[in-house]
Amino acid sequence: MTWHLFTVFAIISVLFWVVGAYAAWREKGKSAYILTGIGLLVFLTYIIGLWISLERPPLRTMGETRLWYSFFLPLTGIIVYSRWRYKWILAFSALLATVFVCINILKPEIHSKTLMPALQSPWFAPHVIVYMFAYAILGAAFVMACYLLFIKKSAPTEKEFDICDNLVYVGWAFLTIGMLFGALWAKEAWGHYWAWDPKETWAAATWFAYLAYIHLRLDRRSNPKAALWMLIVSFALLQMCWWGINYLPSAQGTSVHTYNLN
Repeated sequence: MTWHLFTVFAIISVLFWVVGAYAAWREKGKSAYILTGIGLLVFLTYIIGLWISLERPPLRTMGETRLWYSFFLPLTGIIVYSRWRYKWILAFSALLATVFVCINILKPEIHSKTLMPALQSPWFAPHVIVYMFAYAILGAAFVMACYLLFIKKSAPTEKEFDICDNLVYVGWAFLTIGMLFGALWAKEAWGHYWAWDPKETWAAATWFAYLAYIHLRLDRRSNPKAALWMLIVSFALLQMCWWGINYLPSAQGTSVHTYNLN
């Protein structure tokens, strides 16, 4: 499996996700499950094939991490849809996944087999995969917050807020697990659990931001709109943690977490 085949697999997957989202919108739940599932299977087949071809997990470059995010977004969407039956969630997750797929198609990156010694740790793959799943879950919470703030005309109900809360609980739990895996990886690779690397600093800021949201929501007297805005700010911090640090002067040449393209 080579990177040149990505466009074929990606287009097939996106078509299934889009048609699955349409089926959900038309309240054809069974078709939505089947079509979205086929799209996920096709996309996962490509990831596994690329993994075998590279002889390493495809997690090194930003483009490779976008593969996982594109996969986890529809997966998160179908999980949320099956739990709360929000028919629009599959459309949003398919749209976001398509955006990341298009970025990978328009901005292909070099995917060599070379893996620096630090990335050969057994903790590297679970650290990144868990983080990507957490990002997708928290992405769904962000979409829900945007829907409640900017699209829904009436005030959010407690049930709708419960969806945001539950997504954040799960996403924050996976963030915590990913951070623990990262600490174990850092200890093995560099001899210390935490070094306040720019990536680690933004990861801590993101972790505390979502924790602040959780504590705010535990106070039922809190302003609902303030909580939703906190979700949006937290997701902005998450984006900074994921890819934004690559453009910070403080990370250039010093951060071990900035993505190499060769």
